Amino acid sequence: MARANRQGIRAGAAVVAAAAAVAGTVWGVTVLVEPGHGRHEHENVGRQTDTGGTGGGSDDGANGGGANGGGAKGAGGAQQSQIPDGIAHSSESGGNTVNITIDDGPDPQWTPKVLEVLKKHEVKAVFCMIGPQAKAHPDLVKQVVAGGHRLCDHTVDHNTAMGKKPLDYQEKQILDAQKMIEDAAGGGAKVEYYRAPGGAFTPDSRRIAAAHGMRPLGWNVDTKDFGKPGVAAIVNAVKNEIGNGPTVLFHDGGGNRAQTVEALDQVLAWLKDQGRPTGFPVRTAPDAS
Repeated sequence: MARANRQGIRAGAAVVAAAAAVAGTVWGVTVLVEPGHGRHEHENVGRQTDTGGTGGGSDDGANGGGANGGGAKGAGGAQQSQIPDGIAHSSESGGNTVNITIDDGPDPQWTPKVLEVLKKHEVKAVFCMIGPQAKAHPDLVKQVVAGGHRLCDHTVDHNTAMGKKPLDYQEKQILDAQKMIEDAAGGGAKVEYYRAPGGAFTPDSRRIAAAHGMRPLGWNVDTKDFGKPGVAAIVNAVKNEIGNGPTVLFHDGGGNRAQTVEALDQVLAWLKDQGRPTGFPVRTAPDAS
């Protein structure tokens, strides 16, 4: 099955490239500078609506059609609905629900502290893990799953230039990390999302992820916590940018995350005061708005 998916993905690459050349860029490309992560072009553009993937529009302006296959099997072995390859931003709960996402772990010092804060506020999050980190700390991956949180593939090497790499490189980065994370999690747990390093998605990487049961996952609010700007700055970023959409980006890896832990605590308390629930990003259906 995996071999067939890969052949389909490669076969679709030429079609996507031709379509992109004709269609041009519809949504535009932005440049993000993330301290320690490098400068890169990406498709993530903070958005309040999500695209549907196969047969529909995609965030990069090229048709997202192609090799999603017939869906992926979930943890229980049942056939899932086909996973769209459009970049998800909205919440599956709709309304004013906020999605908390945590990148670059797991980390033996900071992931447990993040988990404590989430438990304190009874909040579930998506953890976008780097493959070797998950392999090195399977106990932490299991803790994340046991806490009711969801797993996300953040590649093997967190190469923010991945969008400029060959198809084989992108495929290996995504699928090897997926296996590392799922092996570490054990118990049939599945990786349900894929987040490109720094948002460096490509039509091919999105299609690879979707074909293997992972919804491409963007963000609307970049807290800039990776650069350690101070707790107040991180909290204010959420307050000032939450109008951009519901998915918020934090980090539990990549260095000292003490500011993140404190800011996350304050942000979750503020969201509760605002009457805003938390949930998970959409997976199997495009945003209807």
